[in-house]
Amino acid sequence: MVHQMNKTIYWSLLTHEDWNLYIAATSEGLCYVGSLNQPIEELMAWAGSRFPGSPLVEEDIVLQLYAKELIEYFQGERTHFTFPFDFHGTAFQMAVWNALCNIPYGETQSYSDIANAIQKPNSVRAVGTAIGANPILVTIPCHRVIGKNGALTGYRGGLDMKVKLLQLEKNRTHKSI
Repeated sequence: MVHQMNKTIYWSLLTHEDWNLYIAATSEGLCYVGSLNQPIEELMAWAGSRFPGSPLVEEDIVLQLYAKELIEYFQGERTHFTFPFDFHGTAFQMAVWNALCNIPYGETQSYSDIANAIQKPNSVRAVGTAIGANPILVTIPCHRVIGKNGALTGYRGGLDMKVKLLQLEKNRTHKSI
């Protein structure tokens, strides 16, 4: 596991309609988007394991840009994000997360599609594990990965959140046609 040391992590609770989730950023970019309706302990546990010893500071102003773009996304007004990210993982995790960012808005791919995209066709299970470790839900769109048979497989944010995100994108895609 790749640990980042002594970076201040700024956090805020993003609340928009029935979306309530914690978001966090370092001075370099967005580093965390939490699960829907989860307590702050989820963020604290993640920060404690990924950024040991780093201070957590509640700071709505620092998170304003990220919150604005996420709210626009939740409203169906934004299909991609323009802000910087600060995410770190193993070389394999980074390859998987970058492949997720290439899945077009409103579309889905299977775990095998991602394994093939990173040229590791036999690593479907490892791809699933890397996807589960994605620290930045919504913006690194792991919700767009489904089972080969079309089943909505696990999601760190919970299946309700995954369904909600896919439905939001599907509705937006149909409106623009």
